Amino acid sequence: MGKIYFIDVTNRDGVQTARLSLSKLQKTMINIFLNEFGVYQSEFGFPTTRHETNYLRANLELARMGVLQPIRLSGWIRATVEDVETAFEMVPEIEYLNISISTSEQMIQGKFGGRKSRVDILEQMVDALVAARKLGAKAVGVNAEDASRTNIDFLIEFARAAKENGAVRFRYCDTLGYDDPFTIYDSIRKIAESAAIPVEIHCHGDLGMAVATSISGAKGAVDGGQDAFINTTINGIGERAGNADLLSCALALIKSKGFSGKYELGRTVLLNKAYKLAKYASFAFGVPIPINQPGVGDNAFAHASGIHADGVLKDPDNYELYNYEELGRGEPELVETGRMICSGEYSGISGFSHIMGKMEVSFANASEARKILELVRYANVEAQTPLVEDELIFIAKYPDITKKLLTLMPLE
Repeated sequence: MGKIYFIDVTNRDGVQTARLSLSKLQKTMINIFLNEFGVYQSEFGFPTTRHETNYLRANLELARMGVLQPIRLSGWIRATVEDVETAFEMVPEIEYLNISISTSEQMIQGKFGGRKSRVDILEQMVDALVAARKLGAKAVGVNAEDASRTNIDFLIEFARAAKENGAVRFRYCDTLGYDDPFTIYDSIRKIAESAAIPVEIHCHGDLGMAVATSISGAKGAVDGGQDAFINTTINGIGERAGNADLLSCALALIKSKGFSGKYELGRTVLLNKAYKLAKYASFAFGVPIPINQPGVGDNAFAHASGIHADGVLKDPDNYELYNYEELGRGEPELVETGRMICSGEYSGISGFSHIMGKMEVSFANASEARKILELVRYANVEAQTPLVEDELIFIAKYPDITKKLLTLMPLE
């Protein structure tokens, strides 16, 4: 029986969200938190985009150092030989890739203007896949964009061609949130059985069903005899109405009636890291967590009705399917109301040393403290937000990596 894994795409699909962005340090922190949570792979960026280069290479260095382990770091590119060659030229250390091409008739006509046929789509995908394998990619996943509006027989042909040419996974993209839990189950089970390849499920929330379709699609892959890889983002952030929320999917697999004890996760998920992860992503993106967000919203464990309040006080299991402490909630959140010393782009050494001392971070000498302070200043300039404790500790612990993250190379 196949297993279910998480591939988080916050650092790729999430940052494509209109009016939102992350600094390179923030993207790095998200990779660290995803690894702690139990995510199998982070789609950490675009290896053909110049301003991503130093960030991508710095994170791959963190992986070699053991900091970002066992999580895999995969790049997203278009399924073209040119993109493959550019990716390895700009990020030679890249090991994992997802290559993407549109497959639906709508896209062939509306996006490509009818200049491509299904045969062309297959040939372009295979050429890019072969090039990636030749240049040294350890594992390549192949994406069918707009799969939910693609002829199922063509999807099977596409997935088979991908497997025959060395792809490790086929990504079924419900790009417009068109599928429902019933249609996606049937489609993905048929692909899993017919093409005999592990399936990624990538769903959007245009109809409000991203989590439900993701879970159902994973069930279809496993029932079809293959591993399933659910694509998620933190807090469901993503283009238009968002992607499948990581925690909601995890809770559904671990706690729901149809999945709990029946389907196996490929990597242990630590739910007690969930609140920290959600809060950090909310801070970094500048997007509040919805009050009714499963598990981490302000009202997720709030009870006002007399019947509910009475019942939960007698026994939390009466009205709570899981405990807030399981998700890393319950610690007091302290707010300083008196004197506050903040770190910023114009901070001085005295105030900075005071802040770091409160976190029990010490420096060997004044020269080392000034070096870290300078990095903190640059990080503030890039992010244009105050730095949180985990970010400051990261900078102090990995100053050379931080320098690479903060270094951008303008076009000449």
